[in-house]
Amino acid sequence: MKKTELLVTPLTVDDILPLAEAGADAFVVGEQRYGLRLAGEFNRDDVQKAIELAHGKGKKVYVAMNAIFHNEKIDELADYLQFAAAAHADAIIFGDPAVLMTAKEVVPEMKLHWSTETLGTNWFSCNYWGKKGAKRSVLAREINMDAIVEIKENAEVEIEVLVHGMTCMFQSKRSLLGNYFEYQGKVMEIENRKMEKNMFLHDKERENKYPIFEDENGTHIMSPNDICIIDELQEMLEAGVDCFKIDGILKSSEYILAVTKLYREAIDLFMEDPDDYEDKKDELLESIEEIQPANRSLDTGFFFKETVY
Repeated sequence: MKKTELLVTPLTVDDILPLAEAGADAFVVGEQRYGLRLAGEFNRDDVQKAIELAHGKGKKVYVAMNAIFHNEKIDELADYLQFAAAAHADAIIFGDPAVLMTAKEVVPEMKLHWSTETLGTNWFSCNYWGKKGAKRSVLAREINMDAIVEIKENAEVEIEVLVHGMTCMFQSKRSLLGNYFEYQGKVMEIENRKMEKNMFLHDKERENKYPIFEDENGTHIMSPNDICIIDELQEMLEAGVDCFKIDGILKSSEYILAVTKLYREAIDLFMEDPDDYEDKKDELLESIEEIQPANRSLDTGFFFKETVY
């Protein structure tokens, strides 16, 4: 049985080697101008260094180009794709067909991963983009376990699933908070907010706090809880899901490292003996609960809910 890849989102270049030692198989890097909701900002020098370090450990690096592109950025895509290819990126993550079409022209040998975050809800769509050139489909966060297994059984491309981290609930291309503060004449609060990343939308009725941050792609409102499926991996591992992703957005390097070690242990336990994983999975969950921030509860997302499209 092929071992499921463990994909992690580092915050900085300095995270690459520790995460590789912790058991990460691959990394997502990039810069916010081209990548959507990245855990860390990697300029071109950083991307090159990350790839060198990862490849030195036998790991892969995927460069994110899954932002929502408007006309003014289209002419930049060819140059960035050629840069990624020259840096020996293992794949490009895309959502916009403009990236795929440009890649076919300028870097036709580059591996492509289709990732829209919301549209990967059925295996027909996965295979459609596979026929267009994608080698992997990243599934939506809003589908349940049965749907994931069914997609994997029928997909002609690799399948990637988010197993840990927060999810985006809303995005606007507009800088909503920035516009609000500027309207009030509070420019300094904008600068502080960008540095601290500690803005929340507070739902008093449900006692939920939804993290908010802004980048070049606009305003993002994130889920109040973190998905954690470390004790429920068996069905997906049995189905042969190709990749599990840990999203480190708005997390510390120390937290991402600890979570990576635990998921590495979970995957290895199952691959060696499923009974060993069954015996220890509750302990693995407890270990994550111990390091989980007090204001971020864990849940299983939509894995065991009726699918919402």
